[in-house]
Amino acid sequence: MFSEEKMEWLLRPLENARPPPPTPSFLTKATQPLASALTLRTLPLHAHEILPAFCFYEFVNVIISPYVSTRLFPRTYPQLPRKKKINWNVHFVSMVQSCFINSAALWVIFADKERRAMNASQRVWGYTGSSGMVQGFAAGALAVTSLGFRPFVNYYGINFILYELSTPFLNIHWFMDKVGMTGTKAQLVNGIALLASFGGSRLVWGSYQSVNMYRDIWTAYSSRGENPVPSWLAVAYVVSNTVLSGLNFYWFGKMVTTVKKRFDKPEPKAEKKEK
Repeated sequence: MFSEEKMEWLLRPLENARPPPPTPSFLTKATQPLASALTLRTLPLHAHEILPAFCFYEFVNVIISPYVSTRLFPRTYPQLPRKKKINWNVHFVSMVQSCFINSAALWVIFADKERRAMNASQRVWGYTGSSGMVQGFAAGALAVTSLGFRPFVNYYGINFILYELSTPFLNIHWFMDKVGMTGTKAQLVNGIALLASFGGSRLVWGSYQSVNMYRDIWTAYSSRGENPVPSWLAVAYVVSNTVLSGLNFYWFGKMVTTVKKRFDKPEPKAEKKEK
């Protein structure tokens, strides 16, 4: 574990950094009607992060992935049919996006003092620019994260982004199958890392954060203060998150079975009896 002095040194650059430039006025005006229609009040503040993120991911998909993949895997990628190349490029983009967004989310979780000081009501209705920025970068690839721009449980949006900690290992596992490394010791090591990261980030961390979020939503809902939580919104979040949590446990079981199959030795065939 880092000492307090070391952690302070690591976080100091973000704490002292200048805030990102504001959204250009023309972009704010262009996105305001959409934000008003969808009740995403903070969306115009991060439009200048969402659009470049989307363009960057598309650039990786169209230019970077074919270039890098052809040079790293000259015997595999160039021979793929067009549809399989598209699938390969999607996994490449997923790899880049998950590594970047996980790093950004972890940085904000540790460094944003305003976010760490939030109470239950603020965790439900509160908002910080750094959290919005990370969700803006994530929304460039995943539209569902845009719901945090209401803002509603913006605090937990960053925590749930860490579900993606297992995604790099999942993509590596997929790439290994495509380049002829199925069943190798390297894939076994990656498979163990995949199961550990998926179980840790989604089953353990995700369940813990879900319980905390349910508790905070209930506190805000039952308080009926200045900002009551609409019943439909509370139900929508609780139901959707509970379904996703259940799916995570289901997928984990499927992943264990899939990884196990890669390394199960086939049973020796029974010798045929001589007539």
